[in-house]
Amino acid sequence: MRIIPRYTRVKYQHVFELGTIRLMAKPWISGVLLMLSVIVAMLLANLPFTKDAYHAFLETSLSISIKGHGHEWIFPKDMTVEKFINDILMVVFFFTVGLEIKREIVCGELSSVKKAMLPVIAAMGGMMAPALIYIIVNGGTAASSGWGIPTATDIAFAVGIMSLLGDRVPVSLKIFLTALAIADDLGAILVVAFFYGGEINLPLLGIAVLILFLVFLLNRAGVKKMIYYLVPAVAVWILFYYAGIHATMSGVVMAMMIPMEARYKRSYFDRKTDRYQKMMVEYSDDSVSPNEEQRTCLRNISHIARGTVGMSYRLEHALNPWVNFLIMPIFAIANAGVEIPGLSYLNFFQYSPEIGSVGLGIYFGLLFGKPIGITVASWIAIKLKVGEMPSNASWKMLFAVACLGGIGFTMSIFVDTLSFGDQLPEVMMHLRNLGKIAILAASLSAGILGSLLISLFSKKNNNI
Repeated sequence: MRIIPRYTRVKYQHVFELGTIRLMAKPWISGVLLMLSVIVAMLLANLPFTKDAYHAFLETSLSISIKGHGHEWIFPKDMTVEKFINDILMVVFFFTVGLEIKREIVCGELSSVKKAMLPVIAAMGGMMAPALIYIIVNGGTAASSGWGIPTATDIAFAVGIMSLLGDRVPVSLKIFLTALAIADDLGAILVVAFFYGGEINLPLLGIAVLILFLVFLLNRAGVKKMIYYLVPAVAVWILFYYAGIHATMSGVVMAMMIPMEARYKRSYFDRKTDRYQKMMVEYSDDSVSPNEEQRTCLRNISHIARGTVGMSYRLEHALNPWVNFLIMPIFAIANAGVEIPGLSYLNFFQYSPEIGSVGLGIYFGLLFGKPIGITVASWIAIKLKVGEMPSNASWKMLFAVACLGGIGFTMSIFVDTLSFGDQLPEVMMHLRNLGKIAILAASLSAGILGSLLISLFSKKNNNI
């Protein structure tokens, strides 16, 4: 048996950890992980020896029942593993999306009217056209309430594919699609908030609004400690959950309340770190480095450095790996698993006057409605001179990039799980499952179409 020396093992471990960190930093890796999660979900939902356990696990109750004095309190109400994922874990996802939207509005691609107009107008067109196609196909049928499903763009997949295509996509169009996807996320959030909530409990909603107002006052007063935002966030989630507003909206609203301003200013950071660096030289000891005094200085520098970065930035940086590599894959495994009893079930284009065709509306809404809506809205904005054409971009390349906007996935599946609640249980599940299959098919088709068109148009430009 060969024994690897300890220093070699440490070296290999360091190289492995460094390689893992670099791999996780790749913008396309989260999209690949999501795709693998979809495959796992489909296998779990269809393999004979796993499908029963898969569905039983998702339906497992997680509510706590407390009995006393002839009463029974259940908290949270009707909570299952699937609802825990969609109503609690996804709050973190929406919270991170909210932080990204706020950052872009304050100092990013949506920070000025000139910067924001084109992607915002394009995002509106990219939401209205798919919804219109869906309504034309399904208006007046049981599937009509799913019009919001094809309106969203999945930023992880879209940005991941653009990164794989490298310099074939102009940098300006990468920025354009990223800003568009962020504006699109905001639009999808508003759609969920206004159209896919439950019956509103106004007193509970009023208490939530009061708490949010108090948190806003804390923000304006310059309070920077995280505990003063974490506790109200939990309270707002509970109130939203019982008030009939979808609980994930609490994550977005609370994200807007998180301070972006740092606790310490740059001048303070420079003055303090300079002082501690001088102290480290004074405390230098050749026998031990760093010694106890120097370690204290380093801890103080670390504390000041953290305080020089705003809470919003720190939270976004800390949560992104958890969202991309844990929460979103778990969401995909829990929601993308569609049981397919026969090959006829894959015919998601099937239509009936009573039920409609949720698959037809979603597929053509995402694959054609998205790029057409984005391109036409962009053309109108540029012709009216309220927006500017991205630099080094052509209309052909803009349309090709807009095709990637048809990758719906995360937000589309999320809206699909909220739709059709007014139907009978068996009809509701049938429509939701057909919707998920259509989302996966349309997202795959949009990704392939966009990649092919980008490659084709970039080659033509190079030949010229």
